[in-house]
Amino acid sequence: MAKKSFKGSTLLAPVPPVMVSCGDMENANIITVAWTGILNSNPPVTYVSVRPSRHSYEILKEKREFVINLASEELARATDYCGIYTGAKVDKFKKCNLTKEAATEVACPMIAEAPISIECRVRDIVPLGTHDMFIADILAVNVREEFIDGDGKIRMDKAKLIAYAHGDYYVLGKRLGSFGFSAKKKKKTKGK
Repeated sequence: MAKKSFKGSTLLAPVPPVMVSCGDMENANIITVAWTGILNSNPPVTYVSVRPSRHSYEILKEKREFVINLASEELARATDYCGIYTGAKVDKFKKCNLTKEAATEVACPMIAEAPISIECRVRDIVPLGTHDMFIADILAVNVREEFIDGDGKIRMDKAKLIAYAHGDYYVLGKRLGSFGFSAKKKKKTKGK
């Protein structure tokens, strides 16, 4: 199959649009970030990349803590809004009817409506060009109880998380398999 070649760009998709809360319980802001991910498993390390011109940049740089709040279908409008408007002019928690919830390890609030909130402490800031990468240790992961089944398993399928791909939002859908399903041996049926 033929492919057309384009100049290098940010076309890795989909990515998770997340709502990053920063500041403290009194003076908090939310910034929507799509440049985020996992950098290491043990210890657990993540990152968010933020433009220095954004209002949250100085808050992140000063406080060196943040919470990555995963976005669900019910939070799609708020996620988009928090990526368009600046916290320098609007209280995004109030405008989007979001609830501040005290975190367990950091001073900045979690978003109560988010299905999963990941508490982070910055270990390094790396300038990369248009964005600076805030590399952070993951201190705690908080999951809304309705997304934990009776066996203690996190049910990501019930969270209706959203993805962002080249300007559009999508809700994640059908499960295709579990890690390792491609190598799993088929069960033999009796009588064969």
